[in-house]
Amino acid sequence: MTERIVIAGAGHAAGQIVATLRQQKFAGQIVLVGDEPYLPYQRPPLSKKFLAGDMPAERLYVKPASFYEDPQIEIQLNTTITAIDRNAKKLEVEDGDDISYDKLVISLGSRVRSLPVEGADLKSVHYVRSIADVEGIRAELDVGKRLVVIGAGYIGLEVAAVARKLGLDVTVVEMADRVMSRVVSPEISDFYQIEHANQAVKLRLSTNVAALRGKKRVKRVDTADGEEIPADLVVVGVGILPNTEIAEEAGLDVDNGIVVDDRCQTSDPDIYAVGDCTAHPNAIYGRRIRLESVHNALEQAKTAASNLCGKETHYSDVPWFWSDQYDLKLQIAGLSEGYDDVVIRGNPAERSFACIYLREGRIIAVDAVNAPKDFLQSKALIAARTVISTDKLADAETSLKELATDA
Repeated sequence: MTERIVIAGAGHAAGQIVATLRQQKFAGQIVLVGDEPYLPYQRPPLSKKFLAGDMPAERLYVKPASFYEDPQIEIQLNTTITAIDRNAKKLEVEDGDDISYDKLVISLGSRVRSLPVEGADLKSVHYVRSIADVEGIRAELDVGKRLVVIGAGYIGLEVAAVARKLGLDVTVVEMADRVMSRVVSPEISDFYQIEHANQAVKLRLSTNVAALRGKKRVKRVDTADGEEIPADLVVVGVGILPNTEIAEEAGLDVDNGIVVDDRCQTSDPDIYAVGDCTAHPNAIYGRRIRLESVHNALEQAKTAASNLCGKETHYSDVPWFWSDQYDLKLQIAGLSEGYDDVVIRGNPAERSFACIYLREGRIIAVDAVNAPKDFLQSKALIAARTVISTDKLADAETSLKELATDA
C-alpha cells in the first residue's frame, strides 16, 4: 500500500497532482518539494497578462495557500533536490534531511537556455521563467525605453507585444529566417511578421548575437553582422532545456526527456514523471515525443495521480498550445512537423484564419488565428487521422465539424 507520495518539483503540474490525489481520496501523505519560494503557479500568464500588469500574482497560483493546509500535505519550498537514491527510496537535498518516499513523481519541468555570449551576465539582461524573473522585467518597462528581445519564439514575441503596448521601443533579434520557425509554417510566420512590423517592432531575422555590451548594465547588443543595437534592457527567449540530469544520474531511462509509458511510469515502477521533462509515447503520431505544453503537463499529472491511486489510466491526447500577441490568439492543435501540404482556411487579411497541415492526405495539425471553432473542431479530425479533400477544407463557410461528419 502506498502511504507516502513525494512530488519532486512544485510547478503547475505538481499542483495538479496534489489536487487529483485529493479528488481520488488518496489517504496517505503527500510531500511537495520545490526550489522556488512559491506554491505551484501557472507559467503561461508570465509573458502575457502578468508581464502587462493585468493579472495580480495571487491569480497565478493553481490553488490558494489554504488548499494545502491539510495534515496529510507537507510543503518544502526553497529546497533543491540533488539526487534520487532509488535503492533507499529517498531524495537527497541541499541543506536538509533526506526525504523518503513510497512512490515518487518527478515534475522538475525545464529551465531556460542561457545566452552563450560575452556580456550575458550584465544587469538588465532578463529571462522569462519565474515570477521573480517577470517582476524584474516589469520594474524596467518604462515608456520610451529601448528593449531588445533575443529570440522570436512564443515567449519573445509575447514580450515584444506587451512592451510595445506599454510604449517601449522594441527590436527582436532572431537567428532563424522567420519568426516561430520551430513550431509554425511560413504562412503563419509571414502573418505575424507583418503584424509586429505594423506595431513598429523592428525585426532582425537571420541575425546572430555576438555580444552584449556595457560596463555593469547592458547598453547595446552587437550582432554578428556588425550592427550595434542600443538597449536599456534585454530579454532572452532562446528556448528551454528539460531538467533530466537527476533522473539520468539515478539510472532512469532518459532520451530527450525522462522516458515514461502512457501511464506516466518511468523505468522504475515506483517512480512516475510528468511535464516538460518527460518523453512519452503518442499513439496519434506513432512515436515518442517531448512536449513543452501546459496541457500536456496537466493531463500527465492527472494520469500519474490516478494510477498512483490504483485507477488504471492511459494518456493519449492531441497536443495543443497557444500564444497571445496583441489582439491575436494563436491556437495550435497537433504537431505539424513533417507535413507535405497546407490548406489556408479563411482570409489572413481579415485577421481570422487557420492553416491546416496534412501528411499523405491526413490532417495532422491546425494553426488557428482568432479562429477558435476551427481549433476546437480540429482535434477530433487529428485524433482520427481524417482524410478530407483540400477543396472542402479550404471552404471556411462549412464547419470542420460538418466535414468530419461527411468524411
